[in-house]
Amino acid sequence: MERNHRSLGRTPVLIYLIITILIIQTVVLVYLSLETNYAILSIKSEIASPLPTTVTPQLLQNSTPSPSLIPEYLASNAPFGRRLTNISKPINATDLSAINNAPNSYFETAGEMLLNGTIQNQVLTAPENKSNQYPALIINGKPSVVYIGAISCIYCGEGRWAMALALSRFGNFSSLYKGYSSFGDYDLPTLYWASDNYTTQSGVGYGNSYSSKYINFISSDYESPIIQGFTVKPLSFFIQNAPNSTYLSALKFMNSTGRFSGTPFTFWGTTLLDYADGAIFGNTTPATTLPLEYQTHAQVFNQLRSFNDQFSWSEYATADVYAAYTCGSINNTAPFCSLPAIKSLETRMNVT
Repeated sequence: MERNHRSLGRTPVLIYLIITILIIQTVVLVYLSLETNYAILSIKSEIASPLPTTVTPQLLQNSTPSPSLIPEYLASNAPFGRRLTNISKPINATDLSAINNAPNSYFETAGEMLLNGTIQNQVLTAPENKSNQYPALIINGKPSVVYIGAISCIYCGEGRWAMALALSRFGNFSSLYKGYSSFGDYDLPTLYWASDNYTTQSGVGYGNSYSSKYINFISSDYESPIIQGFTVKPLSFFIQNAPNSTYLSALKFMNSTGRFSGTPFTFWGTTLLDYADGAIFGNTTPATTLPLEYQTHAQVFNQLRSFNDQFSWSEYATADVYAAYTCGSINNTAPFCSLPAIKSLETRMNVT
């Protein structure tokens, strides 16, 4: 009994010792956890930090995609992995030429088809009531085309094809990049104006390689992980991160209209559009399936070059609509504006 009594007397000491050790371990684990979270928050803060104001708008991004993250994106999205092939890489010279040097005859034919009702996809040509007309945004002596979008946005992704074709009638691109809308928004092959960051949690890619003697092209795309679905910040986020006075003026103008309700949000010379002028997802506009989702960039470029199906006709027709708005803002001084179909579209859309 004496032995047992002494053993019981030592029991509280052992318990206290064990409790003390557990408390010390808990404190250490909490400390390490806080350190880890702090490091993660610091990384996120760095990724989303404002852009410096001394840089030019050409090919400007918050940060570049991390190569170490690309295999993770491929592995975690096996059904869509092929979609990421060469993402954010420059398109080759042949494909760039398909945009810059597309024949005017394609635009004229597509414009006439749009006017006579043989385009089967949704392309908007309803006469405007002037409520979306504003004075031209003149910068460096030229009116401006302003684009605000998101790399995760399906309508931005689809629309950049026609936008690029339209802009090519007034200037040219020295580079364009392969991109996609987000996995959660149909993963469509598209063009990026610059090498956008599809891994950052929140950023804006400003700028492009476009040049023109007629117009300015001022572009910005909200950047977010391609696997998270569509997301975009308010215009105040774009304004806060504007890289220079040109972008600040353009973004403040777009915000002043009070019309921003989502992307794409564009301004073509004097016409503000808070919607996409086309919905071209295949050879028709399907209700439940989007054939464009299953195409590669090469297939899209081949269709644009071949110009023999509803998809390509519709892309050129939508480009005609954007171009007609622009022609009206530059007094039709560009040679392209003299095409009969463009003149007719300007009349129909009440932008002359």
